[in-house]
Amino acid sequence: MLFQSERLVCRKMTMEDAEQYHAWRNDLEVMQSTSPFLDTYTMEETRDFMQHVILGSASSKSYLLLLKESGKPIGIMSLIHIDLKNRNAECILDIGDKDCWGQGYGAEAMRLLLDYAFLEMNLHRLGLRVFSFNQRAIRLYEKVGFTREGSARQSLFRGGSLHDVIYMGILQNEYVKKG
Repeated sequence: MLFQSERLVCRKMTMEDAEQYHAWRNDLEVMQSTSPFLDTYTMEETRDFMQHVILGSASSKSYLLLLKESGKPIGIMSLIHIDLKNRNAECILDIGDKDCWGQGYGAEAMRLLLDYAFLEMNLHRLGLRVFSFNQRAIRLYEKVGFTREGSARQSLFRGGSLHDVIYMGILQNEYVKKG
């Protein structure tokens, strides 16, 4: 069924989710492997970001990930830079609840997002960016069918070192064939 899997339910993000998103956004351990800019944010900055970037963009869709059994929010998944003419988008997945890391929720959520993008929105291609040191995420993306398409060498400075940003993509026919 659309927007739910065995253990997860997704729903559109709203401004009522600002406090939860703010907690994840200010957790440097959570953001370490996904955000190019590490910083701390005021609640006002988070609300402004949500209003203009997450909720206010016509070319993006963002969903809160909830555990089906308890309704507890564990992360966010998004399609951004949606280009309906060319049938492309970029996808983002963040599991913000660290207690849920390593339990397969990322793969489950990514399949929900891919099903929605390819089987409902009829997109042709999805892309994403992942930091080269985030091996767990790279394995997840390859597991669900993404292919490495290139990299921006040494374009991320993190922890005193330069790292590559890897670009990955998946086409609709590749996903459907794998499914």
